[in-house]
Amino acid sequence: MFIVIADRISKVLIQRSFNSFDMIPLIPGWLRLIHTENPGAAFGVLAAGNPWLRGGILIGVSTLVLLFVASALFSRSGSFSGAVSRLGLALILGGALGNLYDRIARGTVTDFIEVYHGGWSFPAFNVADSAITVGAILLLIDLLRPHGKPAPVKPAGS
Repeated sequence: MFIVIADRISKVLIQRSFNSFDMIPLIPGWLRLIHTENPGAAFGVLAAGNPWLRGGILIGVSTLVLLFVASALFSRSGSFSGAVSRLGLALILGGALGNLYDRIARGTVTDFIEVYHGGWSFPAFNVADSAITVGAILLLIDLLRPHGKPAPVKPAGS
């Protein structure tokens, strides 16, 4: 719930304080606040085209992902029972809910954090996107670390 609230507050503050594409450098040459509205998926995928079709696809896919993540998070058994994986799922769930709210209520997602250097810039993102990314990294870390009991050590000379 914390991620959803932080995401909503940050987006409302940006929407009320910035016009589209206004910029404020936070770390000059590296990080800035910028107000953009993304009608598509991550990195602007599906931004062009029929808005009804795009909205239906994005809301439908987001809802399916939410259902999967929620079922994995609230399941008492399974491969997502460890603390790291549960934190990762919770971050993904909060971020997905934050962006889904925007899609349903406004038809676009407000993005406002941009990392850049020189002529290069990473697509703008928001608190929900950050939570989803950190959550996915935590799931990956949890997946890659060994989970089983270590093999018993045989005494020397056996």
